[in-house]
Amino acid sequence: MTRSRLAPGAGIVTVPGAAPVLRTSGGEFLRIDTGGVTAEALVRRLVGEEAPGEEPQTAELARLVEAFETGGHAVAAPPRAPLDGRTVHVLGDPVLTGPVARCAGAEGAEVQPITPNRVAELARAAPDRRTEGRVAVVWCLDSPVPEGLWGAADGLPDRRIAWLRCHREGSHSWTEPLAAAPGDVTSRHVRLRRLAATPAHRELAAYWAGHRTPDTGPHPTGASASLIAALLTADLIAWAEAEAEAEAEATGGGGGVGGTGRQSAGLPARRRLRRIDLRDLTFTEHPVLPVPDVAPLPAPAPAGTRSRSDTAGARP
Repeated sequence: MTRSRLAPGAGIVTVPGAAPVLRTSGGEFLRIDTGGVTAEALVRRLVGEEAPGEEPQTAELARLVEAFETGGHAVAAPPRAPLDGRTVHVLGDPVLTGPVARCAGAEGAEVQPITPNRVAELARAAPDRRTEGRVAVVWCLDSPVPEGLWGAADGLPDRRIAWLRCHREGSHSWTEPLAAAPGDVTSRHVRLRRLAATPAHRELAAYWAGHRTPDTGPHPTGASASLIAALLTADLIAWAEAEAEAEAEATGGGGGVGGTGRQSAGLPARRRLRRIDLRDLTFTEHPVLPVPDVAPLPAPAPAGTRSRSDTAGARP
């Protein structure tokens, strides 16, 4: 029989002369009402230090352990890695794709290289329910994004394939919001929002179009590339956790299976644009929303005719 132990990050603090206290994985301190159970017995039970031949746990101790399990502070088995069961396709410049592959792999993802042509094929393919919410594409550039390069990849969210990307402009790298479903923020939306937010929109558009002097860096170093990879991996983990919670709710689990119950202190990954300064390894977060589609303009009226508004009130 598998016996539950304290969840990773949780611990019991024994305060001299006072009741034991639970320090949760989130850093909160909660008083424990042990009832008739001694603190020593509770600690031995939850850290797996029961002595050989020790008497079986009492009903009161069992109820106390069950309360820990219900609150998520004790688990029967170590939790799975957050990206376990997810496939992450990585492409772009090696200075960034290498650290991203290592970080995502360390969190349980199956990391695979991919080509731009294959990304376009994924974006055109019919949705596959077997892989929906389980596949991501991460494209990393050590340069501005050439016009149209990410156009096909912007169709990935329509296939329920997560789409995550980063690029560099001078001494700043940008990590764009993760898009995982229709209606999420794509690279096109980010470009439009950034152009709308600056009075130098003509200059920024010209910079993106390649009308600029040769690049002088700075290129990512080992430290800055690791920071960018860690931030991208954090976005992948947020995506995987949200998908796991949705799956649990769909199957009636209510988030108890794979649900984290954690609330991010910052912006959600699917609405967050980050700017990383490669000179001092600081970054800022900026909210960004998708850009609604604009209705097409009406077709021009044929020559010699008038629209209804033009003839309103006219008499034969």
